[in-house]
Amino acid sequence: MNRQIGVLTLLLAAVAGAFGYQRADRGAIDRSSGRLMKEVRHELVMLPYYGVFDNLAYRVDGNTVTLEGQVTRPTLKSEAEKVVKDIEGVERVVNNIEVLPVSPNDDRLRLALYRTIYGDTALSRYGLQAVPPIHIIVKNGNVTLEGVVANEGDKNIANIRANGVSGVFSVKNNLRVEK
Repeated sequence: MNRQIGVLTLLLAAVAGAFGYQRADRGAIDRSSGRLMKEVRHELVMLPYYGVFDNLAYRVDGNTVTLEGQVTRPTLKSEAEKVVKDIEGVERVVNNIEVLPVSPNDDRLRLALYRTIYGDTALSRYGLQAVPPIHIIVKNGNVTLEGVVANEGDKNIANIRANGVSGVFSVKNNLRVEK
C-alpha cells in the first residue's frame, strides 16, 4: 500500500513538472507580492493627473492586480490600467475604477470642499504634500472622504468641515488613522 502511494506521488510530481507546476517557497511568494504592491502603489501615485479629487485603490492576488476607486477623468482610468500592466510580474489587470459623472455642481462642491478642508488650520499641513492624503470624492452631491490622517481628531475635523459645505447631501467619512 505504501509503495502504491509512493508511486502515485512520483507520478503526480512528474505530471506537475511536465505542466510547469512547481511548489513555490511561501516566503518567495510573500516577497514577490510585497514588491508588486509597492510597485503598483508607486506607479499609481506617479500618474500625472492623479489628484485630490480621485481615489485609486488596488488589490494584488498573485499575478493579478484589481484596480478600484473613483476618478474624474476617463483617461486616468485607462492610464492606471496601462502603467500597472507594464509592471514586471503582472499578468492580468482587472479595472473596476469608476469614472465619476460630469457635473458642474459636483465641480463647484469639489472646490468648496477643498478650500474648507485644506483651509482649516488643523488640516492645512496635509495640503502641502504632492498628492494630499485626504481625497475628496463627490458624486451627485454625495461626498466620500478617503485617505489617511494622523489622528482621530483630524478625521473628525475633516468630517465636520465637509458636512458644513452648502449643497452637500451626505458625507461618508472613510478616512483612516495611521498607526
